[in-house]
Amino acid sequence: MAKIDLNALSIDELVALRDNAIDKLAEKVLARQAELQLELERLSQYSKPAKKPISAAPTKPRKNDDRKSNGNPHGVEEFSDANAAPISQAA
Repeated sequence: MAKIDLNALSIDELVALRDNAIDKLAEKVLARQAELQLELERLSQYSKPAKKPISAAPTKPRKNDDRKSNGNPHGVEEFSDANAAPISQAA
């Protein structure tokens, strides 16, 4: 591209240059938008339809929940021996 000495141009020539640059830029923007639109249409064939969110269904109480409600959070049976010393559990 040839260099233009902007200092040597008159105001009218500068305005015409600006208008030409704006017009050329608008043409390039429109051409690029058309390219991108075509690419988007081409890529849309690969898109999956959006899935609807699954709402959480209310849970039913399980039969084993009665063990957890009596103070035993893991539902494991504990054995006690009256003669055994208490066991401390590490935290």
